[in-house]
Amino acid sequence: MAKATREAYGEELARLVTENPKIVVMDADLAGSTRSAEAGKAAPERFFDFGIAEADMIGNAAGFAASGYTVFCSTFAMFATGRCWEQIRNSLVYPQLDVKIFGSHGGIAVGEDGVSHQAIEDLGIMRTIPKMQVYNPCDAAEMKAVVDYVAGSGVPCYIRGTRSRVEDVYPEGNVPDVTKVHVLKKGANVAIFATGLMVQAALQARNQLLEEGINPTVADVCCLKPADEETIGQILKDHRVIITCEEHNVVNGLGSLIADVASRTAPRLIARVGMQDRFAESGSFEALLKKYHLDPDGIVETVHNAMQGDACGIHGC
Repeated sequence: MAKATREAYGEELARLVTENPKIVVMDADLAGSTRSAEAGKAAPERFFDFGIAEADMIGNAAGFAASGYTVFCSTFAMFATGRCWEQIRNSLVYPQLDVKIFGSHGGIAVGEDGVSHQAIEDLGIMRTIPKMQVYNPCDAAEMKAVVDYVAGSGVPCYIRGTRSRVEDVYPEGNVPDVTKVHVLKKGANVAIFATGLMVQAALQARNQLLEEGINPTVADVCCLKPADEETIGQILKDHRVIITCEEHNVVNGLGSLIADVASRTAPRLIARVGMQDRFAESGSFEALLKKYHLDPDGIVETVHNAMQGDACGIHGC
């Protein structure tokens, strides 16, 4: 059943907060949108809404975590990573406090809210902070598995969520280790690494490519940091044509991660599907994904171009 990952986040957080009295939940005037309000209903005595004061929320989260609590802070991805970067870096990650940042409404799929709310830098911003863990689950089941995992990890983490509904990739309750890269479809020659809602787009693109006789491997990268370099490296070694797909700026996102691993394990030409270092604009998320080639057709086109480039580069034209 199609569900936004923010909905799954709220459901799982509400379950956890009733089971664990050491979990505290915070929001910044957006509890209805982030779905953290579900946890507030389940345990109102451990739910705090700070209003439009995101940095204040992070400072209070640090205090609770230093006192032995596990804290989940929720707001839009743009505000969580943009307004609060210094507080997250210095107050949470440097002392390695047990705080989880949930950035809902990530990427251009926020749609009509426009550029001011379309976080296409959040994963990169969080990846640059030393020792910060970063997760971008692709569906509801994977989101619940991530929330469960980080609730017991004891370290600061960033989790990105979607506003729009996404189709199921995994059966609920049957998600493998969220810290690992998972090959969803095994193919040959071409490998597509995808993260977040781009996993579904990659799977749809694969179906189109199969009709042309092209059988790509599709891999889900939920954990962008710490990276599962062993699996990434093996996929790189087993394929010549590498595609990365992200609803994020191609600078310092998934494509940069894969290129970094490739530089140390198996150098490859890598074609990146994503926001090409530019902003989008207001519009329906379907129209925006299509315009910026983040839909299945855009991935198919990128695969075609990359295969031609690979042939030229290896065999000459």
